Amino acid sequence: MRISILCSDAEHPVNTYLQLWVARNNFEHQVELVRKKSELSGGDILFLISCGEIVSARDRKAYTSSLVLHASDLPRGRGWSPHIWELLAGADGIVMSLLEAEDKVDSGRIWSKRWVPIPKTALWHEINDLVFSAEMELMDFALTSFGNICPQQQPIDVEATYFRLRTWQDSQVDPNKSIIEQFDQIRVCDPNRFPAFFELRGQRYALKLEKYDNE
Repeated sequence: MRISILCSDAEHPVNTYLQLWVARNNFEHQVELVRKKSELSGGDILFLISCGEIVSARDRKAYTSSLVLHASDLPRGRGWSPHIWELLAGADGIVMSLLEAEDKVDSGRIWSKRWVPIPKTALWHEINDLVFSAEMELMDFALTSFGNICPQQQPIDVEATYFRLRTWQDSQVDPNKSIIEQFDQIRVCDPNRFPAFFELRGQRYALKLEKYDNE
């Protein structure tokens, strides 16, 4: 099969997983990883992962199936960074959804869903590993199920909810609050891209959370 992956952000931590997935599947398939939709060559499957461009229906016609990986139990949690928002709300796991791309954000038919437990002690890089590994498994599922899948419409009796785009200000913590009150906020922050920080006495300070070996 001819497979394309469109990931706009070359610095996104998911790229390490995507590159390994491409290398593993290039033995049986023709796989390309591109940064711009203008680089897409068409084929059987298009995966849209951390894609910042609008990929129109006309663009998608170059592929038999255009699929999105989304970290929420759709139709709840459409929009941006859903697993971060859910963990901040106290979730102990997330649902990964593999769905068809449509013009309306995250509204397409569902190919598969997968529950991913997230320990309350997991830090940002451990959370990433669990989420991205599940995404790769769903991409594998798309390949093995291609041509034999019966996608399901998203339930109409469940109200769709939407998450807004996170900004760097969402990583700011309050020095007057306790650590336990803000632990989830700190642990989900990527110290390289969106570090947790606080301001005190006219100075801004970055926070980096690391685990000690309990022994």
